[in-house]
Amino acid sequence: MDVLLPAPVNLHCHAFQRAMAGLTERRGPDGADSFWTWRRLMFRFLERLTPDQLEAIAALAYMEMLEAGWAAVCEFHYLHHQPDGRPYDSPAEMARRIAAAAGTAGIGLTLLPVHYQHGGPDRRPLEGGQRRFGTDPDAFLRLRGDSAAPLHDLPDAVLGTAPHSLRAVSEEGLRTILAGETGPVHMHLAETVAEVEAICAATGARPVEWLLDRFAVDEGWCLIHCTQMKPDETLRLAATGAVAGLCPLTEASLGDGIFDGVRWFGAGGRAGLGSDSCIRISLAEEMRQLETSQRLRDHSRAALATPALSTGRRLWEAACRGGAQAAGRPAGAIAPDLWADLVALDGGHPDLEGLTGDTVLDAFAFAGDSGMVQAVWSAGRPVVREGRHVARNRIVAAWRKAVRGLREAL
Repeated sequence: MDVLLPAPVNLHCHAFQRAMAGLTERRGPDGADSFWTWRRLMFRFLERLTPDQLEAIAALAYMEMLEAGWAAVCEFHYLHHQPDGRPYDSPAEMARRIAAAAGTAGIGLTLLPVHYQHGGPDRRPLEGGQRRFGTDPDAFLRLRGDSAAPLHDLPDAVLGTAPHSLRAVSEEGLRTILAGETGPVHMHLAETVAEVEAICAATGARPVEWLLDRFAVDEGWCLIHCTQMKPDETLRLAATGAVAGLCPLTEASLGDGIFDGVRWFGAGGRAGLGSDSCIRISLAEEMRQLETSQRLRDHSRAALATPALSTGRRLWEAACRGGAQAAGRPAGAIAPDLWADLVALDGGHPDLEGLTGDTVLDAFAFAGDSGMVQAVWSAGRPVVREGRHVARNRIVAAWRKAVRGLREAL
Protein backbone atom coordinates (compact mmCIF):
# COMPACT_ATOMS: atom_id res chain seq x y z
CA MET A 1 0.00 0.00 0.00
CA ASP A 2 1.36 3.42 -0.96
CA VAL A 3 1.96 6.09 1.70
CA LEU A 4 0.24 9.43 1.04
CA LEU A 5 1.95 12.55 2.40
CA PRO A 6 1.80 16.32 1.97
CA ALA A 7 4.40 17.32 -0.61
CA PRO A 8 6.84 20.12 0.19
CA VAL A 9 7.89 23.15 -1.85
CA ASN A 10 11.40 23.45 -3.27
CA LEU A 11 11.96 26.89 -1.77
CA HIS A 12 15.13 27.99 -3.60
CA CYS A 13 16.02 27.29 -7.20
CA HIS A 14 18.11 28.76 -10.02
CA ALA A 15 16.75 26.45 -12.72
CA PHE A 16 19.21 27.41 -15.47
CA GLN A 17 22.09 26.07 -13.40
CA ARG A 18 20.76 22.54 -13.91
CA ALA A 19 22.63 22.55 -17.24
CA MET A 20 25.91 23.23 -15.38
CA ALA A 21 25.73 20.09 -13.22
CA GLY A 22 29.04 18.23 -13.35
CA LEU A 23 30.85 20.93 -15.32
CA THR A 24 32.62 22.80 -12.53
CA GLU A 25 34.46 20.03 -10.68
CA ARG A 26 38.04 20.78 -11.78
CA ARG A 27 40.54 22.84 -9.83
CA GLY A 28 41.33 26.23 -11.34
CA PRO A 29 44.76 27.29 -12.61
CA ASP A 30 45.56 29.20 -9.41
CA GLY A 31 45.13 26.01 -7.37
CA ALA A 32 42.41 27.36 -5.06
CA ASP A 33 38.72 26.88 -5.79
CA SER A 34 35.80 28.40 -3.89
CA PHE A 35 32.29 29.76 -4.28
CA TRP A 36 33.83 32.76 -6.06
CA THR A 37 35.75 30.74 -8.67
CA TRP A 38 32.58 28.70 -9.29
CA ARG A 39 30.69 31.97 -9.81
CA ARG A 40 33.14 33.09 -12.51
CA LEU A 41 32.48 29.86 -14.40
CA MET A 42 28.74 30.41 -14.03
CA PHE A 43 29.06 33.86 -15.61
CA ARG A 44 30.90 32.34 -18.60
CA PHE A 45 28.06 29.88 -19.01
CA LEU A 46 25.56 32.71 -19.13
CA GLU A 47 27.28 34.32 -22.10
CA ARG A 48 25.57 31.78 -24.39
CA LEU A 49 22.24 30.96 -22.75
CA THR A 50 19.16 31.86 -24.85
CA PRO A 51 15.48 32.15 -23.86
CA ASP A 52 14.63 28.92 -25.68
CA GLN A 53 17.40 27.08 -23.84
CA LEU A 54 16.33 28.50 -20.48
CA GLU A 55 12.77 27.27 -20.99
CA ALA A 56 13.84 23.74 -21.90
CA ILE A 57 16.38 23.53 -19.05
CA ALA A 58 13.89 24.83 -16.49
CA ALA A 59 11.23 22.37 -17.65
CA LEU A 60 13.64 19.47 -17.09
CA ALA A 61 14.64 20.75 -13.66
CA TYR A 62 10.99 21.16 -12.66
CA MET A 63 10.14 17.68 -13.95
CA GLU A 64 12.95 16.21 -11.83
CA MET A 65 11.71 18.09 -8.77
CA LEU A 66 8.27 16.59 -9.18
CA GLU A 67 9.73 13.12 -9.63
CA ALA A 68 11.77 13.71 -6.45
CA GLY A 69 8.64 14.50 -4.38
CA TRP A 70 8.42 18.29 -4.45
CA ALA A 71 5.10 19.72 -5.69
CA ALA A 72 6.06 23.38 -6.17
CA VAL A 73 9.10 25.59 -6.58
CA CYS A 74 10.26 29.09 -5.65
CA GLU A 75 12.27 30.31 -8.64
CA PHE A 76 14.85 32.89 -7.53
CA HIS A 77 14.89 34.49 -10.96
CA TYR A 78 17.74 36.85 -11.77
CA LEU A 79 18.49 36.00 -15.41
CA HIS A 80 16.63 39.01 -16.86
CA HIS A 81 18.57 40.45 -19.81
CA GLN A 82 20.55 39.64 -22.93
CA PRO A 83 24.25 38.71 -22.51
CA ASP A 84 25.37 42.32 -23.07
CA GLY A 85 22.96 43.59 -20.42
CA ARG A 86 20.40 45.06 -22.79
CA PRO A 87 16.76 44.24 -21.97
CA TYR A 88 14.84 41.97 -24.30
CA ASP A 89 12.16 43.62 -26.43
CA SER A 90 9.78 42.30 -23.79
CA PRO A 91 11.64 43.05 -20.51
CA ALA A 92 10.00 40.08 -18.77
CA GLU A 93 10.88 37.64 -21.57
CA MET A 94 12.88 35.35 -19.31
CA ALA A 95 10.16 35.38 -16.64
CA ARG A 96 7.74 34.34 -19.39
CA ARG A 97 10.00 31.38 -20.19
CA ILE A 98 10.14 30.32 -16.54
CA ALA A 99 6.35 30.44 -16.36
CA ALA A 100 6.08 28.44 -19.59
CA ALA A 101 8.45 25.81 -18.20
CA ALA A 102 6.40 25.57 -15.01
CA GLY A 103 3.26 25.14 -17.10
CA THR A 104 4.86 22.39 -19.17
CA ALA A 105 5.95 20.52 -16.05
CA GLY A 106 2.75 21.25 -14.11
CA ILE A 107 4.66 22.39 -11.05
CA GLY A 108 3.37 25.05 -8.68
CA LEU A 109 5.39 28.25 -9.13
CA THR A 110 6.31 31.11 -6.85
CA LEU A 111 8.19 33.50 -9.13
CA LEU A 112 10.71 35.71 -7.34
CA PRO A 113 12.14 38.36 -9.68
CA VAL A 114 15.52 39.45 -8.34
CA HIS A 115 16.79 42.98 -7.78
CA TYR A 116 20.56 43.03 -8.38
CA GLN A 117 22.04 46.52 -8.57
CA HIS A 118 25.68 46.43 -7.43
CA GLY A 119 28.70 44.21 -7.95
CA GLY A 120 29.58 44.26 -4.24
CA PRO A 121 28.81 46.03 -0.96
CA ASP A 122 31.17 48.83 -2.07
CA ARG A 123 28.60 49.51 -4.83
CA ARG A 124 30.98 48.75 -7.69
CA PRO A 125 29.26 48.53 -11.09
CA LEU A 126 28.13 45.22 -12.51
CA GLU A 127 30.45 43.61 -15.01
CA GLY A 128 30.68 40.51 -17.17
CA GLY A 129 27.96 37.95 -16.54
CA GLN A 130 26.37 40.12 -13.86
CA ARG A 131 25.04 42.44 -16.56
CA ARG A 132 22.28 39.94 -17.31
CA PHE A 133 20.97 40.44 -13.77
CA GLY A 134 21.20 44.20 -13.36
CA THR A 135 18.31 46.44 -12.26
CA ASP A 136 18.08 49.77 -10.52
CA PRO A 137 15.11 50.02 -8.13
CA ASP A 138 12.78 51.70 -10.60
CA ALA A 139 13.67 49.25 -13.38
CA PHE A 140 13.13 46.37 -10.98
CA LEU A 141 9.67 47.56 -9.99
CA ARG A 142 8.71 47.77 -13.66
CA LEU A 143 10.15 44.32 -14.29
CA ARG A 144 8.30 42.81 -11.36
CA GLY A 145 5.07 44.37 -12.58
CA ASP A 146 5.64 43.00 -16.09
CA SER A 147 6.37 39.56 -14.63
CA ALA A 148 2.80 39.22 -13.37
CA ALA A 149 1.31 38.75 -16.85
CA PRO A 150 3.06 35.44 -17.65
CA LEU A 151 1.61 33.97 -14.45
CA HIS A 152 -2.00 34.50 -15.48
CA ASP A 153 -2.19 31.10 -17.17
CA LEU A 154 -0.90 29.34 -14.03
CA PRO A 155 -3.86 29.09 -11.64
CA ASP A 156 -1.79 28.61 -8.48
CA ALA A 157 1.19 30.87 -9.24
CA VAL A 158 2.45 33.43 -6.70
CA LEU A 159 4.57 36.54 -7.34
CA GLY A 160 7.09 37.71 -4.78
CA THR A 161 10.27 39.77 -4.53
CA ALA A 162 13.91 38.80 -4.17
CA PRO A 163 16.53 41.38 -3.26
CA HIS A 164 19.55 39.28 -4.20
CA SER A 165 21.81 39.87 -1.20
CA LEU A 166 23.31 42.63 0.90
CA ARG A 167 26.31 42.66 -1.41
CA ALA A 168 24.11 43.47 -4.43
CA VAL A 169 21.40 45.77 -2.96
CA SER A 170 21.75 49.04 -1.04
CA GLU A 171 19.67 49.97 2.00
CA GLU A 172 17.77 52.64 0.09
CA GLY A 173 17.20 50.27 -2.83
CA LEU A 174 15.91 47.60 -0.49
CA ARG A 175 13.45 50.01 1.10
CA THR A 176 12.24 51.16 -2.31
CA ILE A 177 11.51 47.71 -3.71
CA LEU A 178 9.87 46.45 -0.51
CA ALA A 179 7.52 49.40 -0.09
CA GLY A 180 4.02 47.98 -0.27
CA GLU A 181 5.21 44.41 -1.01
CA THR A 182 2.65 41.85 0.14
CA GLY A 183 4.13 38.71 -1.42
CA PRO A 184 7.01 36.56 -0.17
CA VAL A 185 10.43 38.20 0.20
CA HIS A 186 13.50 36.01 -0.35
CA MET A 187 17.16 37.02 0.00
CA HIS A 188 20.55 35.32 0.24
CA LEU A 189 22.08 36.05 3.65
CA ALA A 190 25.37 35.20 5.37
CA GLU A 191 26.33 32.49 2.89
CA THR A 192 30.15 32.63 2.82
CA VAL A 193 33.00 33.82 5.03
CA ALA A 194 34.16 36.25 2.34
CA GLU A 195 30.66 37.72 2.02
CA VAL A 196 30.39 38.31 5.78
CA GLU A 197 33.81 39.96 5.81
CA ALA A 198 32.90 42.22 2.89
CA ILE A 199 29.61 43.30 4.49
CA CYS A 200 31.40 44.01 7.76
CA ALA A 201 34.03 46.09 5.98
CA ALA A 202 31.41 48.12 4.11
CA THR A 203 28.83 48.60 6.88
CA GLY A 204 30.52 47.88 10.20
CA ALA A 205 28.03 45.09 10.93
CA ARG A 206 27.61 41.41 10.13
CA PRO A 207 24.83 40.63 7.59
CA VAL A 208 22.23 39.20 10.00
CA GLU A 209 22.86 41.96 12.51
CA TRP A 210 22.64 44.64 9.81
CA LEU A 211 19.38 43.33 8.38
CA LEU A 212 17.57 42.80 11.68
CA ASP A 213 18.60 46.21 13.01
CA ARG A 214 17.09 47.99 9.98
CA PHE A 215 14.15 45.93 8.67
CA ALA A 216 11.07 44.34 10.20
CA VAL A 217 11.87 40.77 9.18
CA ASP A 218 8.87 38.51 9.84
CA GLU A 219 7.01 35.43 8.59
CA GLY A 220 6.88 36.86 5.07
CA TRP A 221 10.65 36.54 4.66
CA CYS A 222 12.81 33.61 3.61
CA LEU A 223 16.55 34.00 4.18
CA ILE A 224 18.62 31.67 2.07
CA HIS A 225 21.62 29.66 3.35
CA CYS A 226 22.55 31.53 6.59
CA THR A 227 25.52 29.19 6.90
CA GLN A 228 27.72 31.86 8.50
CA MET A 229 25.79 32.91 11.61
CA LYS A 230 27.00 33.28 15.17
CA PRO A 231 24.88 31.61 17.90
CA ASP A 232 23.23 34.87 18.97
CA GLU A 233 22.38 35.68 15.32
CA THR A 234 20.84 32.25 14.90
CA LEU A 235 18.59 32.74 17.90
CA ARG A 236 17.65 36.27 16.95
CA LEU A 237 16.73 35.37 13.37
CA ALA A 238 14.79 32.27 14.46
CA ALA A 239 12.65 34.45 16.73
CA THR A 240 11.38 36.54 13.77
CA GLY A 241 9.35 33.65 12.32
CA ALA A 242 11.19 33.95 9.00
CA VAL A 243 12.02 30.75 7.14
CA ALA A 244 15.62 29.62 6.74
CA GLY A 245 15.96 28.44 3.14
CA LEU A 246 18.41 25.54 3.34
CA CYS A 247 20.09 23.98 0.31
CA PRO A 248 22.48 21.45 1.87
CA LEU A 249 23.72 19.80 -1.34
CA THR A 250 24.62 23.14 -2.92
CA GLU A 251 26.04 24.52 0.32
CA ALA A 252 28.31 21.47 0.50
CA SER A 253 29.22 21.70 -3.20
CA LEU A 254 30.24 25.35 -2.89
CA GLY A 255 31.94 24.98 0.48
CA ASP A 256 29.63 27.53 2.10
CA GLY A 257 29.58 25.95 5.54
CA ILE A 258 27.12 24.07 7.77
CA PHE A 259 23.87 25.64 8.89
CA ASP A 260 23.43 25.58 12.68
CA GLY A 261 20.35 23.38 12.49
CA VAL A 262 20.44 22.06 16.05
CA ARG A 263 20.38 25.54 17.56
CA TRP A 264 17.87 26.85 14.97
CA PHE A 265 15.31 24.07 15.39
CA GLY A 266 15.85 24.06 19.14
CA ALA A 267 14.80 27.71 19.19
CA GLY A 268 11.64 26.96 17.22
CA GLY A 269 13.05 28.24 13.94
CA ARG A 270 11.21 27.50 10.70
CA ALA A 271 13.03 26.04 7.72
CA GLY A 272 12.56 24.47 4.32
CA LEU A 273 14.65 22.81 1.64
CA GLY A 274 15.69 23.83 -1.85
CA SER A 275 17.83 22.52 -4.68
CA ASP A 276 19.50 25.90 -5.43
CA SER A 277 22.13 25.15 -8.11
CA CYS A 278 20.32 21.92 -9.04
CA ILE A 279 23.61 20.03 -9.16
CA ARG A 280 21.54 17.13 -7.85
CA ILE A 281 17.75 17.32 -7.61
CA SER A 282 16.77 15.02 -4.75
CA LEU A 283 14.50 15.79 -1.81
CA ALA A 284 15.72 12.69 0.05
CA GLU A 285 19.37 13.68 -0.35
CA GLU A 286 18.75 17.27 0.79
CA MET A 287 17.17 15.87 3.97
CA ARG A 288 20.05 13.45 4.45
CA GLN A 289 22.75 16.08 3.89
CA LEU A 290 21.16 18.48 6.36
CA GLU A 291 21.03 15.89 9.12
CA THR A 292 24.38 14.20 8.49
CA SER A 293 26.23 17.54 8.35
CA GLN A 294 24.99 18.22 11.90
CA ARG A 295 26.22 14.78 12.98
CA LEU A 296 29.66 15.28 11.43
CA ARG A 297 30.11 18.68 13.05
CA ASP A 298 28.91 17.65 16.49
CA HIS A 299 30.02 13.97 16.57
CA SER A 300 26.42 12.98 17.25
CA ARG A 301 23.51 10.97 15.88
CA ALA A 302 19.83 11.82 15.34
CA ALA A 303 20.84 15.46 15.74
CA LEU A 304 17.53 16.99 14.63
CA ALA A 305 15.18 14.39 16.09
CA THR A 306 13.10 15.07 19.21
CA PRO A 307 11.65 12.72 21.84
CA ALA A 308 8.36 12.88 19.92
CA LEU A 309 9.55 13.01 16.28
CA SER A 310 12.07 10.89 14.43
CA THR A 311 14.66 12.63 12.26
CA GLY A 312 12.81 11.92 9.03
CA ARG A 313 9.48 13.06 10.44
CA ARG A 314 10.90 16.30 11.79
CA LEU A 315 12.68 17.17 8.54
CA TRP A 316 9.65 16.31 6.41
CA GLU A 317 7.27 18.40 8.50
CA ALA A 318 9.71 21.31 8.52
CA ALA A 319 10.12 21.13 4.74
CA CYS A 320 6.36 21.05 4.18
CA ARG A 321 5.44 23.84 6.55
CA GLY A 322 8.44 26.04 5.95
CA GLY A 323 8.30 25.59 2.19
CA ALA A 324 4.62 26.50 2.01
CA GLN A 325 5.19 29.58 4.18
CA ALA A 326 8.15 30.70 2.07
CA ALA A 327 6.19 30.20 -1.15
CA GLY A 328 3.10 32.04 0.04
CA ARG A 329 1.25 28.85 -0.87
CA PRO A 330 -1.76 27.44 1.04
CA ALA A 331 -0.28 23.97 1.32
CA GLY A 332 2.11 22.03 3.53
CA ALA A 333 -0.36 19.63 5.13
CA ILE A 334 -3.30 17.41 4.24
CA ALA A 335 -6.18 19.48 5.56
CA PRO A 336 -9.39 21.19 4.46
CA ASP A 337 -8.97 24.44 2.48
CA LEU A 338 -5.34 23.69 1.55
CA TRP A 339 -4.20 22.94 -1.97
CA ALA A 340 -3.65 19.26 -2.75
CA ASP A 341 0.15 19.22 -2.94
CA LEU A 342 0.57 15.50 -2.35
CA VAL A 343 3.16 12.76 -2.80
CA ALA A 344 2.67 9.01 -2.59
CA LEU A 345 5.66 6.89 -1.63
CA ASP A 346 5.79 3.43 -3.13
CA GLY A 347 4.71 1.05 -0.38
CA GLY A 348 6.06 -1.83 -2.45
CA HIS A 349 9.61 -0.46 -2.50
CA PRO A 350 12.02 -2.98 -0.92
CA ASP A 351 13.36 -0.45 1.57
CA LEU A 352 9.84 0.34 2.82
CA GLU A 353 8.83 -3.28 3.29
CA GLY A 354 7.24 -3.79 6.70
CA LEU A 355 7.68 -0.16 7.80
CA THR A 356 5.04 2.08 9.32
CA GLY A 357 4.81 5.51 10.93
CA ASP A 358 7.83 7.76 11.21
CA THR A 359 10.15 4.96 10.13
CA VAL A 360 8.83 5.31 6.57
CA LEU A 361 10.15 8.87 6.47
CA ASP A 362 13.43 7.81 8.09
CA ALA A 363 13.90 5.19 5.39
CA PHE A 364 13.14 7.75 2.68
CA ALA A 365 15.67 10.21 4.11
CA PHE A 366 18.49 7.80 4.89
CA ALA A 367 18.05 4.80 2.58
CA GLY A 368 15.93 6.24 -0.19
CA ASP A 369 15.97 8.44 -3.25
CA SER A 370 13.54 9.56 -5.93
CA GLY A 371 12.94 5.90 -6.79
CA MET A 372 10.61 5.71 -3.78
CA VAL A 373 8.28 8.36 -5.23
CA GLN A 374 5.27 6.71 -6.82
CA ALA A 375 2.95 9.64 -7.59
CA VAL A 376 2.77 13.42 -7.13
CA TRP A 377 -0.07 15.92 -7.38
CA SER A 378 0.54 19.68 -7.56
CA ALA A 379 -2.55 21.63 -6.44
CA GLY A 380 -4.49 18.51 -7.41
CA ARG A 381 -2.86 18.11 -10.84
CA PRO A 382 -1.55 14.56 -11.38
CA VAL A 383 2.00 15.11 -12.63
CA VAL A 384 3.85 11.91 -11.67
CA ARG A 385 2.47 8.41 -12.13
CA GLU A 386 4.33 5.19 -11.35
CA GLY A 387 7.47 7.20 -10.66
CA ARG A 388 7.57 8.98 -14.03
CA HIS A 389 6.51 12.46 -15.00
CA VAL A 390 3.53 12.40 -17.33
CA ALA A 391 5.42 14.44 -19.98
CA ARG A 392 8.91 13.02 -19.39
CA ASN A 393 9.70 12.01 -22.98
CA ARG A 394 8.75 15.38 -24.45
CA ILE A 395 10.61 17.36 -21.77
CA VAL A 396 13.79 15.28 -22.06
CA ALA A 397 13.78 15.60 -25.87
CA ALA A 398 13.58 19.40 -25.59
CA TRP A 399 16.38 19.39 -23.00
CA ARG A 400 18.67 17.36 -25.26
CA LYS A 401 18.16 19.79 -28.10
CA ALA A 402 18.72 22.81 -25.84
CA VAL A 403 21.99 21.73 -24.24
CA ARG A 404 23.60 20.28 -27.36
CA GLY A 405 26.71 22.44 -27.71
CA LEU A 406 25.77 24.80 -24.88
CA ARG A 407 27.69 22.99 -22.20
CA GLU A 408 30.90 23.17 -24.18
CA ALA A 409 31.00 26.82 -23.06
CA LEU A 410 32.87 25.81 -19.92
